[in-house]
Amino acid sequence: MKALVLVSGGIDSTTCLALAIKEYGSENVVGLSVFYGQRHDKEIMAAEAVCAYYDVEHITLDLSKMFEYSDCSLLSHSDVEIPEESYAEQLKKTDGKPVSTYVPFRNGLFLSSAASIALSKGCEKIYYGAHADDAAGNAYPDCSESFNNAMNTAIYEGSGKQLHIEAPFIDKNKAGVVKMGLELGVPYHLTWSCYEGHDKACGKCGTCIDRMKAFEENGVKDPIAYED
Repeated sequence: MKALVLVSGGIDSTTCLALAIKEYGSENVVGLSVFYGQRHDKEIMAAEAVCAYYDVEHITLDLSKMFEYSDCSLLSHSDVEIPEESYAEQLKKTDGKPVSTYVPFRNGLFLSSAASIALSKGCEKIYYGAHADDAAGNAYPDCSESFNNAMNTAIYEGSGKQLHIEAPFIDKNKAGVVKMGLELGVPYHLTWSCYEGHDKACGKCGTCIDRMKAFEENGVKDPIAYED
């Protein structure tokens, strides 16, 4: 059996990659990274480094055209500032809508594209790193359990019942992901989570805040460098 893993370069997808390798062996795992018009290429570079570390095939895909009409703050053409606060604080201002760093239906597009590539590569499973913290409060609705179940059904049926989605962290928080990754020896020093593309992580955006908290809750120092 083979598996395709959506690899963003962050801690969730890298832990997913480690799980898939443990299950199937590196020779039976393919990493897929997607460029969607984000502000920087540091996460793609991190994904390349992680795939090289594990010696897995790494495919890149450009879907940036799909998001050129969006004003999501993560995109290079957007003038919207990336919020420097936690997702919980951001959600207090959204009136139930997703946060400004939500890229419209990104995971839906990523999973659909991954399904086509996975079938072409002889894979039977797609792994991705959605977790409960991202889905909380509707911050990222395409990380929710209901979304995952619906996409799994669609891809299973649409692939002629050949392909399943695995979202091993769908009911875990980020601290739980890090706990599992530490047990697997995941090379977190190679990962990148920050929404900014500076030399060091900003430590102020929502994903940096979540990342730092996850390591703190595990009593471990985050191995990447942060700005003062």
